[in-house]
Amino acid sequence: MTENSNASQPLPSLCLIGGGQMGRAIVGGLIQAGTIRPDDLVVVDPSAQCRQWWIDQHPTAKCHASAEAVETMPSIVLLAVKPPVMQRVAQSAPKQWAGRLLVSVAAGITLDSMQTWFGHDRVIRVMPNTPCLVGQGASAFCAAAGATDEDQGHVKTMLEAVGIAIAVDEKQMNAVTGLSGSGPAYVFTIVEGLADGGVLAGLPRDLAMQLAVQTVLGAATMLKETGQHPGQLKDAVASPAGTTITGLNTLERRAVRAAMADAVAAAKQRGDELG
Repeated sequence: MTENSNASQPLPSLCLIGGGQMGRAIVGGLIQAGTIRPDDLVVVDPSAQCRQWWIDQHPTAKCHASAEAVETMPSIVLLAVKPPVMQRVAQSAPKQWAGRLLVSVAAGITLDSMQTWFGHDRVIRVMPNTPCLVGQGASAFCAAAGATDEDQGHVKTMLEAVGIAIAVDEKQMNAVTGLSGSGPAYVFTIVEGLADGGVLAGLPRDLAMQLAVQTVLGAATMLKETGQHPGQLKDAVASPAGTTITGLNTLERRAVRAAMADAVAAAKQRGDELG
């Protein structure tokens, strides 16, 4: 796990509601970056197995099966639960949410819904992604009227400890979900396909996977560091009548670019439906 140089002042105490994959990605990154101490962390999850994972990984964190069991609720609550569960969480311990900064990572759940369910407007909606776990997250956030500049600063600190954080209008959040929120799964599928192609062409599986991963990492790094349009970098590799342009022709005939765009649009539409 890589420490991110964007991390700033440590956060106050934090309560994580939902200790699964996304909660582990964000809070694990925060702990690694030194932005939160396990001693200042409360984790709430009904799963005994999940709570045991947190106890094993961070023995000084406080773990509970329900929010009602938390004696002193921290000032910041990170709600890392599935969208269909959010309203039930709000209704489970209404007194615990009063006065707290509520940060939701639930795809599609609007600020209006959060304010209605939790009873106040000190709410910020976040769309992170799982590369937060290795300090390379791409996150966006938007705030309700009751969230102060300090509140937004806390969320920015939280997200920049594990990658980049961009403030957007709420109407853009589901598009962010379709692109960077779901995008890692698309990239994993591409890497798997590249590795399968390497095996099909005669490479051992482990070597094919190693080359595929490094190829995607290297290409992404070139895009980020050169600032060039991807089409320019693509053209620089594709010589006349060469191997690359032959492969690109196959991708075009299979409409791979259109399929990627359609995947983002479909995920965005699903986010609209969840809201």
